[in-house]
Amino acid sequence: MSQILPSTNLIPAVLTNAKVYKDGVDQLGVATVEAPDFEYLTESISGLGIAGEMDVPVAGHFKSMALKIKWNTANDKAVVLLQPVGHHIEVRGNIQELDAGSGKFVNKAVKVVAKSLPKKIGIGKFEPGKKMEPETELEIYYYKLWLGGRELVEVDKLNFIFRLDGIDQLAEVRANLGM
Repeated sequence: MSQILPSTNLIPAVLTNAKVYKDGVDQLGVATVEAPDFEYLTESISGLGIAGEMDVPVAGHFKSMALKIKWNTANDKAVVLLQPVGHHIEVRGNIQELDAGSGKFVNKAVKVVAKSLPKKIGIGKFEPGKKMEPETELEIYYYKLWLGGRELVEVDKLNFIFRLDGIDQLAEVRANLGM
C-alpha cells in the first residue's frame, strides 16, 4: 500500500517560460533576460585593533546594476528603449517546482519590475538562418522581485529604499538623515 506524503519540500525545477513587457502591457518581443547581480558598494577598513584589512558593505548601497535583454532579432518595439528616458520593464514568468511529498508539479509566479535608463543597444549580427541576437543593456535605478506573490527584494536607488524580505533596511538611516 502506497502512502501519500503531505506537501513537503518544494524543489525548484525550471523556469517554464517568461515574457518581457514595457510599462506592464506591451510585450516587447522574444528574448532572454539576464537579471542583475546585487553587489554592495564596499570600503576597505584597516587600522589599530584590526588584524589586517577587510572590505565592508555600505548598507543598502549597490554598485551599478544592469538588466541585459538579448533578442532573437532586431525589432521595432525594442528600439524604443534607446530613448534616453526612464523605462519601466517587467519580466513575468512561471517557475515549476516539484513537490517531493506528492510528486506533483507546483507553479509559482515570478515577477521583476525594473525602472532603468539605456546604456547600450545593439543591432546584432547578420548570418543566414541564424538569430541576430541584438542585446539591450539598461542601467537599473529601481528593481523589485516577487516570487509566488511574496516581495523578496526592492531597491530604489533614487529614493533611498532597500527592502529585503519585507524589511526596510534603510529606514533608520533615512530617519538619521532627516528623510
